[in-house]
Amino acid sequence: MTARIGQPDTQADIDLRACLDERPQRSFIMVAGAGSGKTTSLVKALAHLGQTRRIGLNTRGQRVACITYTDVAVKEIWGDVGNDPLFHVSTIHSFLWTVIRPFQVDLKAWVTARIQEKIDGAQQHYDKPRTQAATRERLVREIARYRRHLETVGDLTHFTYSAGSDFGRGVLGHVDVIVAAVELIERSQLLRDVIASKYPVLFIDESQDTRPDVVSAFRRIAETTPVEFCLGFFGDPMQKIYLEGVGGIEAAAGWQQITKPENFRCPQRVLDVVNAIREPGDGLSQTRGRMKWIDGHHVSVAGSARIFLLKADEHRSSKLAKVREWNRRINNDDHWMSDDPAADVRVLVVVHRMAAARLGFPNLYSALNDNKAPSSIKDGLKDGSSWPLRPFLNYLLPLAMAISEGRKLDVMNLLRSQCPLLEPMTLSGADPVAVLRALQGSTTELARLIFSSDATLRDVLVYSLGERLLQLDEAWTKYLEADFADDDDDDDPETPAVLAFLGCGVGELVGYHHYLEDLSPFATQQGVKGAEFERVLVLIDDEEGQGQKLFSYEKYFGIAGLSERDLENIAEGNDSVMARTRRLFYVCCSRATQDLAVVMFVHDIEDAREKITATGIFQPDDIVDEQTLEADLV
Repeated sequence: MTARIGQPDTQADIDLRACLDERPQRSFIMVAGAGSGKTTSLVKALAHLGQTRRIGLNTRGQRVACITYTDVAVKEIWGDVGNDPLFHVSTIHSFLWTVIRPFQVDLKAWVTARIQEKIDGAQQHYDKPRTQAATRERLVREIARYRRHLETVGDLTHFTYSAGSDFGRGVLGHVDVIVAAVELIERSQLLRDVIASKYPVLFIDESQDTRPDVVSAFRRIAETTPVEFCLGFFGDPMQKIYLEGVGGIEAAAGWQQITKPENFRCPQRVLDVVNAIREPGDGLSQTRGRMKWIDGHHVSVAGSARIFLLKADEHRSSKLAKVREWNRRINNDDHWMSDDPAADVRVLVVVHRMAAARLGFPNLYSALNDNKAPSSIKDGLKDGSSWPLRPFLNYLLPLAMAISEGRKLDVMNLLRSQCPLLEPMTLSGADPVAVLRALQGSTTELARLIFSSDATLRDVLVYSLGERLLQLDEAWTKYLEADFADDDDDDDPETPAVLAFLGCGVGELVGYHHYLEDLSPFATQQGVKGAEFERVLVLIDDEEGQGQKLFSYEKYFGIAGLSERDLENIAEGNDSVMARTRRLFYVCCSRATQDLAVVMFVHDIEDAREKITATGIFQPDDIVDEQTLEADLV
């Protein structure tokens, strides 16, 4: 167990324990703002269940489930609870597969229906009068492939879960596991009762970013099962940064609504900014702020929070350096000028050309951030979760790096987890020595391709498939066909982005990987939720965003006017550019544990100063214009 469990109780911790101690237990929703210690409350609740319910749960063969958003968060919580087998801690994909895996007959029916949907969709496209001849040829191949899969599935009795779907081999990928599980849970009272019986307490972390259909499925369990079942959501609607997330969750009748308003992370000046940002949203005012223990007393940390208004021109990078130098002098803190990770400086940017160009992935960024690309492509660029990136970031690039660095154990672990040649059914009857010898040659060539200067991402995928180094989701099939790039009749909105992505040089992956892995001072504004840094520099530049439609800081501050669509969304209570930008700005500013510097590039500095002053987010003396910046650095 970690120090989190020994932290003093807040009122939210006390209220949560009361829910868990009631009989029957009461389901709940905890809203915990940034820096409040949400994970601490979650871990303390798990520890309490371990202390009070262990014997009964173990006797009945039950476990407490905790679902969180990322593998990193899973490891963190596992460490906090000491890898206690009483708890099942996993990502949503892993948990849902665990609960539906025993229902193989239902899975077979679902896969069969899914394949038939694909056949029907392809046939409808084929039957359109204006469908081109080349497209019809491709659709004929697709329909034939789907029908072969349908025949194969008819003979299967067992289905498995992997990164990508391959229905012909009985494999469900990430996306299909979610969809299948939601449908099966909604349809089957038996499955709902089985889940409640096996996991009588189920916590969902980062609930605001959980898909609405997943939230609905879990609530359906709580509403319909006769089994004693406690469902708990931990999250913060103000930190919803993914479009597909549910955001706020309404408490059902009899549920407990718990609010955790404390902020233990931000110094007082930053906390003032954070509260001003949040106030027009849900009005939650966070309290306390970061404190230090001095001479036997808790003393509030003042910190700093400023916004710098600079002219938008071709000198952005040099001006950013000047802001860091200004902070070094004013705060008497040399760390502001260091890019060493130990200096704890983070430059937070919406993924855009400035970071991409400096770190060496401009074409990859442009491909996946195209204005016409759907959110299913764009959103995942922020944290590496976009589906075209997954086979590279989760497998091929780590494999190539392990090979080049001579980490043989890591190489074998990666191959065992992803390579079809090492699956038990494939190895049965094969010569293991010959298989391993072939893999040694093909993986060496893979590493050469990835670190070469002329290979494209398409080259890497085609080679890896040909050597059976990986298994791809069926979504990739059409993109890797030789003549698909010439098909002008494909109406899939993802197609242009994926094709452009495949045409990128594989070398750009390394720069992008550095970006994601904190190997540079840059980080995405969307990718730092949950993290904290002593010195935070938030870079705001709508023009550099190159057509960002989802966020606009100029609209948020009132510098630019709202469109008719913006006004309609606000009037109808829909998610809007104002709400999305407010949430993103809240996440960014609430990362700072000491100093916050916001840099905004604008065309009219005086107008921007007036509009930002009117918001009340920053004090007038904390709004620094370019003229003042230059004068202070003389």
